[in-house]
Amino acid sequence: MPILSDKNMQQIKNLRWSVLLLLLTLNFGCDQISKKIVRNEISDYEQISIIKNHFTLTKVENSGAFLSLGDNMPYIFRLIILTGLPLLFLGYGLYFLFAKRNLPMTMQIALCFLIGGGIGNLYDRIVHGSVTDFMHMDFYLFQTGVFNFADISIMIGVGILLFQSLRSKMVKEEPTEEVE
Repeated sequence: MPILSDKNMQQIKNLRWSVLLLLLTLNFGCDQISKKIVRNEISDYEQISIIKNHFTLTKVENSGAFLSLGDNMPYIFRLIILTGLPLLFLGYGLYFLFAKRNLPMTMQIALCFLIGGGIGNLYDRIVHGSVTDFMHMDFYLFQTGVFNFADISIMIGVGILLFQSLRSKMVKEEPTEEVE
């Protein structure tokens, strides 16, 4: 196996950082662009049917957390719980993502989705005082709350981490054949 020079190692490190920053930026950017369009083009609670009544767009400003949880909390508690804590977790997530060199690629990608989506919603909360949600799905047996692209990014990140976790457990549980 060839030994990589310091120059090649630095190029690989720079490429890794660039790809991670691009993924973070794409997650944040798609979320913010979509929310800006919704804020400018859709009235509060207006319903636009995209796929018959199964997929609709409706603008909702969410000052709480997931499904408006915490919406009625006093402002100082909302500030601490919905802004301060996420800021700490996202800061640590960024540190972890860029400081840990030997993270599996799937974990790096998952963290980019989680952090990018988290930053998108936190940015809304800080700049606009609420998070703009606008997508809703209703397939009779399955119905969502109103959500946004940041929420999708977060769910994709969680899904990747769950898949990776299950896959690693399955690999560990496979019996190895003993040679006699």
